[in-house]
Amino acid sequence: MSAIYNFCAGPAMLPQAVMQKAQQELIDWNGLGVSVMEISHRSKEFIALTKQAEITLRKLMHIPDNYHVLFMHGGGRAQFSNVVNNFLGENGSALYLVSGQWSSSAVTEAKKLVNESQIDTLNIVEQVDGLNQVVLPDLTAIDKDYRYVHYCSNETVDGIEIFEELDSPWPIVADLSSTIMSHHIDVSKYGLIYAGAQKNIGPSGLSIVIVRDDMLTLPSLPQSSIMDYRIAVEYDSMFNTPPTFAWYLASEVFAWLEANGGVSAMAEVNKQKAALLYECIDNNPFYKNGVAPHNRSRMNVTFQLVDNSLDAEFLKHAEQAGLVALKGHRVVGGMRASIYNAMPLEGVQKLVDFMNNFAIQHS
Repeated sequence: MSAIYNFCAGPAMLPQAVMQKAQQELIDWNGLGVSVMEISHRSKEFIALTKQAEITLRKLMHIPDNYHVLFMHGGGRAQFSNVVNNFLGENGSALYLVSGQWSSSAVTEAKKLVNESQIDTLNIVEQVDGLNQVVLPDLTAIDKDYRYVHYCSNETVDGIEIFEELDSPWPIVADLSSTIMSHHIDVSKYGLIYAGAQKNIGPSGLSIVIVRDDMLTLPSLPQSSIMDYRIAVEYDSMFNTPPTFAWYLASEVFAWLEANGGVSAMAEVNKQKAALLYECIDNNPFYKNGVAPHNRSRMNVTFQLVDNSLDAEFLKHAEQAGLVALKGHRVVGGMRASIYNAMPLEGVQKLVDFMNNFAIQHS
């Protein structure tokens, strides 16, 4: 059987080696004769797993000692509410930078929980020569005090990525759901980082939160205990039964990343994959992309067929060729190839070959 390459935006493909190991260990993990899904999350074996997962993640991302690493319930969307509840209190305000669908959704959730006057927004995407590009504002020129400024580094729906680091007088809260560990970032520049697991970490249902000590001193709102960062810190992310299988798979992904050269090695391959695919789009008049080159996502490559009447046929033949989940998000249409860390270079090359052949056959 020929290889299947899964370009789904999330839940996304996981490294084949990780999936094979999970398959082998599914009913007998760690020599215990039972699955990791069946043992107590408070057993010494599972506690050892969680500690090693944190150690490896800290090493991969160079996380400073004054940051806590939390393994939380829910995906990235759960953190939209958690950030507000944990940091804004009754009188705090926050600035949200809007660059696409996910950052806009974070604003919507925030306004459900506090007075709308507590949430300020800035649209940071402009159209220049028909292309979407991010224009970062000078935050130091804003004469207002915020508890934090929130932004999303990569908009999976829109195919927009922000590569510059923000210069902010207030703590930065970043949604890195689709870019975490795809390239190196300086964690010390952030007050809090969160990421849904189902893109570069593991299966859905888990999110990683990396939070600086001082953020936990901010006033909070009443909320569910399992979503309270302070309680999560106190109980090592185990106040309530955690999603154990997702945590196990995340730990295996971290180990795979470390064994394959870490974040710096992933970053180089990710650059190659994205460059290969964008070169195909740019050099073939059959396809187009609406994002300015300096803001083109390396994780979610969006593109359209110039003749969109061929969309259904493109998707049908792509799937027959073993290239699955290329349909764009329902909001924007077109195509989307999500090429997270687990997508090998061969998968992108196969997609490019298919795109070139499809264009020749229909030109």
